[in-house]
Amino acid sequence: QVHLVESGGGLVQAGGSLRLSCVASGRAFTGYTMAWFRQAPGKERDFVAGITWSAGSTDYADSVKGRFTISRDNAKNTGYLQMNSLKPEDTAVYYCATTPRAQTRYSVYYSYWGQGTQVTVSS
Repeated sequence: QVHLVESGGGLVQAGGSLRLSCVASGRAFTGYTMAWFRQAPGKERDFVAGITWSAGSTDYADSVKGRFTISRDNAKNTGYLQMNSLKPEDTAVYYCATTPRAQTRYSVYYSYWGQGTQVTVSS
């Protein structure tokens, strides 16, 4: 059975930092591209960042470039999203997802999803 479990969300003031983690079980991680998406109330789920299995390639949405860093530890089946200089507009539920495909920003191509973790940034 495949599971992705996110953690690390919470309430933080603008300018602060959070580190999200995503632990995978089953076959949802080995050899898979991993990404983080987020969804704010009343909005669509948007791509935030992605990383290939080898971690040789990363991709970021323009809105987070320079502030967020995606990484992974394949030995631990864990992915991370380090979020610095947080802004109120970063408030959303953050989801990790994996796909056996090459890196893509399109959520429809991601096979496995976590349950999400809430990030709230106060002004």
